[in-house]
Parts: sequence; C-alpha cells; structure tokens
Amino acid sequence: MMHLGLMVVVVAIAWGIRQCWCPAGTYAQRWQQAQLAMLLPGLLLLMTALAIACMGYAGQMVTYWEGMLTYGVAWGFLGTALGWLVVLAVKSWRSAHCIRSQPQQTTGGYSYRLLATDLPYSAQIGFWQPDLVVSQGLIELLDDAHLQAVLAHEAGHGYYRDTFWFFWLGWLRRLTAWLPHSQPLWQELVLLREIRADRWATQAVDSLTLAESLVQVAQAPLMPPHPAAAAFSCSVVGDRMAERIDALLTEAQPEIPSDRPPCLWLLVAVLPLLLVPFHH
Repeated sequence: MMHLGLMVVVVAIAWGIRQCWCPAGTYAQRWQQAQLAMLLPGLLLLMTALAIACMGYAGQMVTYWEGMLTYGVAWGFLGTALGWLVVLAVKSWRSAHCIRSQPQQTTGGYSYRLLATDLPYSAQIGFWQPDLVVSQGLIELLDDAHLQAVLAHEAGHGYYRDTFWFFWLGWLRRLTAWLPHSQPLWQELVLLREIRADRWATQAVDSLTLAESLVQVAQAPLMPPHPAAAAFSCSVVGDRMAERIDALLTEAQPEIPSDRPPCLWLLVAVLPLLLVPFHH
C-alpha cells in the first residue's frame, strides 16, 4: 500500500496547508504566507505524481490493483497539469502576439501599445518582458497627472516581473482549485501584488494622485482578467479597493514585499522524489 499511502498523506498535507492559511501580519508577511500556501500544495502534489509515475505500478510493497490505481491517478494529474499549462500558454501567446500589432506611443517617458477601446484599461501583458497596454478610454478618462500615476503603477508590475510569476501561480491555482480557500488565496495574492506595484509607483508619483486614479477607474466598466496580464484594475472592487487606497494614503507606507519565493520551505516539495531510488 506504499503508493496509495503516499498519495493520501500528500493530499492530506496539501489540504491542511490550505485549510490553515489565514492572512495576518504585515504586507510582507502576508505575501510570504500567501506564496507558500499557493506554491507548496501544488508543487507537492506535482512532485508526488511525478515520483509515482517514475516508480511505476509494480513493486515489492505494492499490490497490483493499488499500483495500477495510483499509477493511473498520477498520470491523470500530470496530464491535467500539462493540459492546463498548454491552454494558458497558448492564450497568453495569442494575446501577446495580438498586442504587438497595436500602434506604439510614448507619454511621459513610458512607451505603450494603444488599445482602441472605450473601456479604461491598462496592463502589462506578456511573459518575462511584457508590453504595456493602455486603452483609448483610459487616456480620455484621466488627465496627464493621473495617467502618469497609472503608468508608473504598471511600470512597477514590469519591475517585479508580475506577469511571468503570476502566470505560474495561476497555473497552480487551477490545478489546486479543489483545495480549501483557493479563491480567497488567489484574491489575496492579486491584492498584495497591486499594493506592491502601488508602493513602487509612489517613488515617482504622488500617492494621493494614484489613489484618485484608482477611484476614477473603479467607477468605469472593467475588462475581463487575462492569465498573462497584470492590470491596474485587477482589485478595484469592494474591500480590496478600500485596502489599496488605505495603503496609499497611510503616512507609514507599507513595506514592499519581496518577490523571492520561500525557497527553504519549497524544498519540502521535492521530498517525494527522494523515494524513487528506494523503490523496488
């Protein structure tokens, strides 16, 4: 019952990590907690499935039916993971390719692609080196100072490579959507990402101007989210918008969260692979 026991234990650990997640502390601490809660369960499940696939369905401690069952589940999970990765990658590539066909303009030192739509929208779209996209509707909605603040915010997303890292986080989100608190955890990550970009932008623009831009954009219809985009309007509803504005207007600016994942904890995810050499 080795393979089945391993699978049950890992699923229980992944479930427990998500179940125990509760945002608390400073923004930097919440960022680390949310990263760990999103990354560790998904990677642990992936590494376990890979380990079982490598060990096969036969072995001295594995019955035939149990070996075939866990072997099939492991390959099914890996196939689902690969399928989601291909789907998201194709969608992201198509969007990035389409964006690069749009005319390029420059405002206040920021170069961007102009999107011909009346909806106010700005985002970084792409992977490691995304393109900044600004809609005609946003240019018409905001004056120069507020538009400059939004562009500075988007530059923060580019600085932290948010489109690249959140592409992978979004992939793990879909793989682990059946675990508890998956949607609130994703919203927490998006909110903290936006607060971090806001904080980065306030090094170049006035925080009050950026907050006013946020309110103006929030009052307009929003475009749907995209898997390879980091948009100014990602978290402009309800309590999340209020928290962003509070973070901008507070005298003591929040600490900028690190973009480095909790690497030491993530080493736990590779532990299932250490069992492969001992399988007979």
